[in-house]
Amino acid sequence: MLRKTILFLLTACSLSFASCVSAETERISFSADMARGERTDFRVEIDAGDNDPATFIPVSVIKGASPGPTVVMVAGVHGYEFAPLLAAERLADEIDPSDLSGTLMIVRVAHISSFENRSPYVNPHDRKNLNRSFPGDPEGSQTDRIAWALSSKIISEADFVLDVHSGDGAEWLEAFVGVYGGPLATDYRTAFQFAEAMGFPNIVRYQMKTQLQIDTGRSLNRQAVAEGVPTILVEIGQNGSRDPDHVGAIIFGVKRGLQSLDMYDYDGGVTETPLRYFEGTRSVPVQNSGIWTPKSAFGRFVESGDELGVIRDYEGKHVETVLAPSSGYTLYGLAGPPVREGESIATIANPSTRAELSPDIVDGQAEQ
Repeated sequence: MLRKTILFLLTACSLSFASCVSAETERISFSADMARGERTDFRVEIDAGDNDPATFIPVSVIKGASPGPTVVMVAGVHGYEFAPLLAAERLADEIDPSDLSGTLMIVRVAHISSFENRSPYVNPHDRKNLNRSFPGDPEGSQTDRIAWALSSKIISEADFVLDVHSGDGAEWLEAFVGVYGGPLATDYRTAFQFAEAMGFPNIVRYQMKTQLQIDTGRSLNRQAVAEGVPTILVEIGQNGSRDPDHVGAIIFGVKRGLQSLDMYDYDGGVTETPLRYFEGTRSVPVQNSGIWTPKSAFGRFVESGDELGVIRDYEGKHVETVLAPSSGYTLYGLAGPPVREGESIATIANPSTRAELSPDIVDGQAEQ
């Protein structure tokens, strides 16, 4: 495999974010001039701010021997979610450019400060959640600058985006793929096709119907939706695990997904996993802080009113029994014991069918 390493310096843009990346002619591309059939490793360097240090984003670009779309895989938006990081490391080594059509751009660790400080959820310098900070600000704090770099230098180059996560510290999670659909999403058919090919047991459609949905606490995946790029959210692993089975499932899924785009010929077999389909999710916020004990810490079907767990205060007094607000399937939640008032202890997915989520069905009607 041909490989080279370069250093890409990210400098502050003198224009506004919108003027830097909104027009097609102004998009900054550092992969366009890379030779076909090579892998290039580089760092997007991010300058120090007024109150926090410089950082960087390590990226590997595998440019196939023949032309095709650019798929961006992002790992490590939350630095304590280790399975995606380990999968990214292996994928960079396993995908041979000579076997690839198009380009696979792998963000190995999107949030180095979170990773190196073993900090779940937030940046240790400014205490912001990177996955609620897009599109970012080149003049902001470190989290804002990282988000801006990812938005303007990485997502802006993509024809397809995979945002890969796992259960963070004190979170349990059942593997699923979230597919972005609805009137404000782009090419739902391709995203749905990729999601099914991955072979994960659960598929959730998130319908983007209003700009407010996209803009409120904008995540990386919703930044991709805003850029008009077909997008999926991949979730597997829990409690900051490094389970080789979870790492392997990501690798298998990405290779199968690339095959679904006619970018990669993968002979790694097919999954026999039966798929469950869901239409959106809802959170379950609680009214008290204290010691949280879930009734279960795995995916299961629940009925409205079923007990999800209990909260005791710091003197051991029972202060809240948390009940399911609706029927559905619990996809992920807090394993405990800490919980804060207003925090969601579980996410419940709304059961659906493949027929209802099919790309051939638009607003309940057969596509013409």
